[in-house]
Amino acid sequence: MALTIQIEKKLAEFTLDVSFAAGGEPLSILGPSGAGKSMLLRCIAGLEQPDRGRVALNDHVLFDSEQRIQVPARLRCIAMLFQHHALFPHRTVAENVAFGLPQLTAAERVARVASLIGRTHLAGLEQRYPRDLSGGEQQRAALARALAIEPEAMLLDEPLSALDTHLRSQMEAQLQQTFAAFRRPALLVTHNIEEAYRLSQELLVLSRGRVVASGPKQAILRRPPTLEVARLTGCKNFSRARAISENMVEALDWGCRLRVTQAIERAPAYVGIRAHMIEFLESSSTQTSGENVFPCRLVRTSETPFRITLFLRLQQTPDNSDEPHLQAEVFKEKWERFRNAPFPWHVRLAPNSLILLPE
Repeated sequence: MALTIQIEKKLAEFTLDVSFAAGGEPLSILGPSGAGKSMLLRCIAGLEQPDRGRVALNDHVLFDSEQRIQVPARLRCIAMLFQHHALFPHRTVAENVAFGLPQLTAAERVARVASLIGRTHLAGLEQRYPRDLSGGEQQRAALARALAIEPEAMLLDEPLSALDTHLRSQMEAQLQQTFAAFRRPALLVTHNIEEAYRLSQELLVLSRGRVVASGPKQAILRRPPTLEVARLTGCKNFSRARAISENMVEALDWGCRLRVTQAIERAPAYVGIRAHMIEFLESSSTQTSGENVFPCRLVRTSETPFRITLFLRLQQTPDNSDEPHLQAEVFKEKWERFRNAPFPWHVRLAPNSLILLPE
């Protein structure tokens, strides 16, 4: 199973110009609002026509500008799941799921709808209308309808963003089950890196219509190729940097020197570290004067139910500024262990956790 895309389409602010392929594993497409993610899906589905390029699914050409091929959306055997589910309000759940199955006999239709109702955990809701369902139930009904046609590929456009936290968690579990059984190309558009990370192994990052990173998610998060990709994948800490030696950089905004393990292949413009990678050392530890260890003080905090973000200022040179250098994220259990410790605290920016980024 393979979906190959090479298309160009001029938009108001930029040109959507992408080339990539997807196989039997789900691919998360990450990017900010207005990056061209939804338009990309619409072009693949046949709801929009690219200016140039080619789209093929399992060697079946769906669009080719040179050969003047443009297969209508209804004939592409591609299912699309939207953010706001787009159920028919005047049809029941069962009728919505059966909508795309007029070619089946009545008995076949009943059997397929029943199977999908069971797979998407909608048993007992078959005769309800969309208005009588919760947001999560509506989205599961939309998923069942999408799967009913036995599509060769599936496109999901921010399917979780309209759900509350509890329903989002339920729907994520449903999608994980669906992807495990589907084993065909599935493209998931999102602007949430945690959602993208949980739902797929492969990641494609889109910015202003261009692919700026693609590959295994762990590799992209560990070594993002640019500052923009680092930010889009959730990194919050950056400093302008200059190389001092083959394994040492100066963090100009943080006022410190750092040993790095990442090869300095070209002069870095920035050094970064993810918030959860910052290590806090015990005040009594003999490591408080070790490599990449710096005294700091707390400027302010920001809480979530389970974690806390600590805004820190390094104390390399005495000053009275309250502008933080770093954001560190820790679980509250760990925070309770050192929150009352006297300043200065000591943090370690491990060499293998530092990210070097070009201009």
